Amino acid sequence: MAMNMMMINPINLNLNKTRNPYPNSYVQHTQSLKSSQISNTHEPNHTSFISARSLVQKFDPNIPIQEALTPPSSWYTSPEFLSLEFDQVFFKGWQAVGCTAQVQEANSFFTGSLGNIEYVVCRDEYGELHAFHNVCRHHASLLAFGSGKGSCFTCPYHGWTYGLNGALLKATRIKGIKNFNVNEFGLVPLRVAVWGPFILLNFEKGAFSQQGYDDDVGMEWLGSSSKILSTNGVDTSQSYVCRREYTIECNWKVFCDNHTDGGYHGPFVHKDLVGLDLLNSLSTTVYEKVSILGQEKMDRHGYESLYAFIYPNFMVNRYGPWMDTNLVLPLGPRRCKVVFDYFLDASLKDDEAFVAKGLEDNEKLQMEDFVLCEAVQRGLESPAYSRGRYVPMVEEAMHHFHCLLHQNLIK
Repeated sequence: MAMNMMMINPINLNLNKTRNPYPNSYVQHTQSLKSSQISNTHEPNHTSFISARSLVQKFDPNIPIQEALTPPSSWYTSPEFLSLEFDQVFFKGWQAVGCTAQVQEANSFFTGSLGNIEYVVCRDEYGELHAFHNVCRHHASLLAFGSGKGSCFTCPYHGWTYGLNGALLKATRIKGIKNFNVNEFGLVPLRVAVWGPFILLNFEKGAFSQQGYDDDVGMEWLGSSSKILSTNGVDTSQSYVCRREYTIECNWKVFCDNHTDGGYHGPFVHKDLVGLDLLNSLSTTVYEKVSILGQEKMDRHGYESLYAFIYPNFMVNRYGPWMDTNLVLPLGPRRCKVVFDYFLDASLKDDEAFVAKGLEDNEKLQMEDFVLCEAVQRGLESPAYSRGRYVPMVEEAMHHFHCLLHQNLIK
């Protein structure tokens, strides 16, 4: 059942936006074209995959958390293991890539990448949401850069032009070309969906059907936690504030492990913000692909605050009038990028002092976590460490995360 797109009103904080250095020209001519269905071009090395799969088997998800060892440090340092993760984890199923506030207006777009996949998400003049591989079909140049607005995408290399529906509108200086079917050279589409304020993409081979909506993907992406999240403030009622991005010298899973330790590190790392009383008031609930660390309301109907981990790499934190999301993207076996998007109750969006203080406090907390994560990565590289243990009363979500990884990687 299709639903109307749910939108968020962005707050104007005069933040600098990355713009495409090659502005898109206007082309009136439009056609209804079909794009040829090419497959994901990520071709793994077979020998490397055999090596990586042997590392997968060094973790046993069937051992109870009370007795289990954590995955070996090679999970966090091996390039071959990361290649396996891209193919078996990131290029399968739904992946969060952004929020609807980024493409709220007609003719707006944003770009991104995951592994060797470059993508662009856009909203056409009719309000329809699309996603494509961000690659010109002529000689493979990237088409769009950053984010912005435009009625079409014009390749900066040879000027081939595409509509926001992916159709090839203009191919320059092709007189004399033979056996060229314009219908076969539109942009290659990606499956795109919306859940609440979030935009999702599916990179699986053959997954070329276009836009899906909340009811279509909620259960597939979130399982039975979908309703719990939506009824506890993870929705479109808030205003978008801003985005901040950081590069951290650690494996992407180190950041995820930090988020899924049940708040264990809080009183030691975030001494000014988190005390033992708060830690003791939190409890973890594990669902199919989601774990929620939450502080229940006094009447036990819903959460005062919640910190959700959505497998494999997306985190949603809802506390007071704020919500922030953390998207962690691998840049290599020892480096990742973390993208933070901030949302706030609409009633506070014009309180500049409140907004600035909230962002400042969160920045301090993130810097403390980043120092910790980089120190953990350095420890993982040490010959003194191979694997550790779980603390069952608080690290259930972390164990669940590792079990899900094993489940995907062993296939």
